Parts: sequence; structure tokens; C-alpha cells
Amino acid sequence: MEVSFHLPGLRKNYPLNMIFLGLMEKKPEFFREGVKIGSFYGEFPTSLWNGGRPSGADQCDAAYIRDVIKNVNAKGIPVRYTYTNMLINEEDLKDPYCNFCMKAADNGMNEIMIFSPILEKYIRENYPSFKLNSSICKRIRDIEQVNEELKKDYYLVVLDYNFNGRFDELEKIEDKGRCEILVNTLCTPDCPRRGKHYENIAKNQRIMLKNRNMPPNRQIPLEPWYCQWGDASDFHEIKKFRTFIKPDELWEKYIPMGFHHFKIEGRTADLFWLVEMYCYYMIKPEYQEQARILLLENLAANRVITLNRFKPSRWVPEV
Repeated sequence: MEVSFHLPGLRKNYPLNMIFLGLMEKKPEFFREGVKIGSFYGEFPTSLWNGGRPSGADQCDAAYIRDVIKNVNAKGIPVRYTYTNMLINEEDLKDPYCNFCMKAADNGMNEIMIFSPILEKYIRENYPSFKLNSSICKRIRDIEQVNEELKKDYYLVVLDYNFNGRFDELEKIEDKGRCEILVNTLCTPDCPRRGKHYENIAKNQRIMLKNRNMPPNRQIPLEPWYCQWGDASDFHEIKKFRTFIKPDELWEKYIPMGFHHFKIEGRTADLFWLVEMYCYYMIKPEYQEQARILLLENLAANRVITLNRFKPSRWVPEV
């Protein structure tokens, strides 16, 4: 059975993802059984329709967007937009940048992660070639509701991370093959502020885009965010969560149950953290050190990361 991993990054992590694809082609023996890439997900920042994770102040030009879509699709991998902004209104549907991104990827191969019913209706009517996926942002916590969601016209349904490890509930899902599971969530289990965090990101996304057209002295302050439960981004910390899924659990429990779509979180993570995640989940343990070094060497060779070098000098005797 194929085991599909959905990886973060159409901008910041795009070079790493393409280098990782090269490793898959050149060193297939490094990889765990059945591993394939199901999609590269994210956005071309800064997109008004984006949700789930914040954009930076960046924005991509048309040539870059077309090139990324072309290069990713040429490898047989879908581009998946995370258009999960929960505060979309009718006027937002006209956004020229988001519509350009849609048209650039409108070739029947690509996908959308969706939350807003308004945006879902618009995309179904205007861009019917895209596969639509139901977002984890919906926070569906009841198995009966999950099964109802799976009856709808979605390609995949991303499960709430709190189902992780609850095998008695997971067994009740009727169409496990169309579910996607987040394996390495950064949020503490049962975080009561996760929904509010999504709202804060959506509001700040709009503010960032308004600020783009304003002089520095008229910039609108972003809405602050603080969560008393914290955002544990350290690999060793999140491994302690009951919702964290180890690779052996994937192959020994989840995959035999019928699940085979898994999402690695990390759109805003640094490259070193992502290298660790990719190796941890997709590379056989005996090859992880080699794979990690090869990835870092290629990132340096492509000037994605910079290695400091001593400047040539000479010793001069003291007077």
C-alpha cells in the first residue's frame, strides 16, 4: 500500500521539498516501505484566503508561482492550497491575487484545503477541476460527524488531531482511506484556544494585506496572540503529547487499519526542524544520519542555508 505524506511548503520550504524529492529518486533504498509524497501544501504568500498558519510580509510574483506549480506537478505531485481562512466574505472572493493563483494551478491535478462554505461554493462553481479537502480547522470532534463529512464531495477529510491514539473511535470511521491524519501537531492535546488561534490568524492576514498599501506611520497593529498552553515547537516536547504519532505506530497500527494519508505540520518551521521531521517519518532508521547530512549538504550547495567561512588572513608580528 502507498503511504502518502503531505508536506508543508510552496514558498519558504519549497527548496527543501524539491531537494527531498531528489533524494527519493536517487536513494529509494533510504525510504520506508510505500512512502510517496501526496502533496505539497500551503500558499503563495500573502494570500487573503490563506488560513491555519500566518503568512509573512512576503508575496510572490507571477513567474515564481507558475514555475513552482509546473515543477511540482511535473514530479506527479499536487499543489494543495490551504485556503482555510474562516472569515471570508463575498467581497473577498474577488481577490485578484488568490484568483490568479487558482488560475495558474487550474489543470485538473491540484487541490484546495477548504473551511469557509462561501469560498467552497465559489471554487466549486468557478474552478471545478480542483479536488477539495475538508480542513482540520473545522475541528470536528464527533465520529458520527466525521462519517457525515466523508459522505460529502471531498477528496480527503483531515481528522481533528485529538482523535490520534483513540483507536476505538478511529475504528468507527467508515471510509478510512479518505481520511488524513496530522502526525506531529504542535498544539497541546485538547487545546481550548485552538479555534480562537485560527480566528486571530485570519484577522491578522487581512491586516497584513491592508498594511501593504499604507505608509509606515499608518500601519495597523496586528492583533496580539498569546496562549497560556504555549506553542510547543520543540521536537522532543511534542513527542510527549498523547496526540503525537511515532513512525512505528503508523506502520503497525494506522496503516493496517486502512489509513494511508498523513500530514507533517511545519509551514512556519525552520528548515532544520523540517529535515528532522522528514527523516524521522519517511527514512528508515539505519539511513537517517546519511539522509540528514545529504539534505543539509544540498541545502548549503544550493545556498538555501549559508555556511560561515573564515576569511583569508595573515599573521603580522607585533611591534
